[in-house]
Amino acid sequence: MSKLENKVALVTGASKGIGAAIARQFAAEGAKVVVNYASSQEDADKVVRTITENGGSAIAVQGDVSNENDIARLFEETSNAFGSLDILVNNAGIYQYEPIEQISARTFHDQFNINVLGSILAIQAAVKLFGETGGNIINISSEAGRTPLPTGSVYSATKAALDAITVSLSKEFSGKNIRINSILPGVVETEGSRSAGFIGNDFEAKLIATTPLGRTGQPDDIARVAVFLASDDSAWITGEKISVSGGIYGL
Repeated sequence: MSKLENKVALVTGASKGIGAAIARQFAAEGAKVVVNYASSQEDADKVVRTITENGGSAIAVQGDVSNENDIARLFEETSNAFGSLDILVNNAGIYQYEPIEQISARTFHDQFNINVLGSILAIQAAVKLFGETGGNIINISSEAGRTPLPTGSVYSATKAALDAITVSLSKEFSGKNIRINSILPGVVETEGSRSAGFIGNDFEAKLIATTPLGRTGQPDDIARVAVFLASDDSAWITGEKISVSGGIYGL
């Protein structure tokens, strides 16, 4: 039997990169998947098509996770399509690396609204849909939350906040059969990391040279750990921050 057979999972920010890999891996393990996206409908539809062509079940639902009305609609469409929810993956996130002199109120709030508030709003909605049977929440955080890079102060702060939310809620959910954990990726090769300049340059070469496993990460590296945390294989794990970074701590 597949690890996530008959489970319903909602993955935010799942049109590409880590979120898309998690959606595909969940479906391969038997889950019915809601592929959330903010603006990349074509990419989200491609993820859904890949899942359905391989015998899985998935839908794409647009929604800005920082918008309360969008969140309400996202979870309503999840319920309408699949009747319940078992797993929430908070993957939607943005980052902007800039020196302290250039940080503006807008870039600050944009990152905190998506990375932190968006996760909180999604968790609030998920808990209502979990009901008495409980559920499972996975927050996609970052090694940047505990080993910040220069010019990454705001982004790193959002991920440190997300990790604090994970630990706090693991205690708040005591007795409710709701597990919550964070995954902390290192640098992973995605469209976003390429456009941000982390891949294909001297920075990546330095990273690989100081990483015990000798390579940058791939989205499937993160997705496989997400499957573990979403499944009963991790039934006695909650409130944890799990690094998936090839062994690197700081640069």
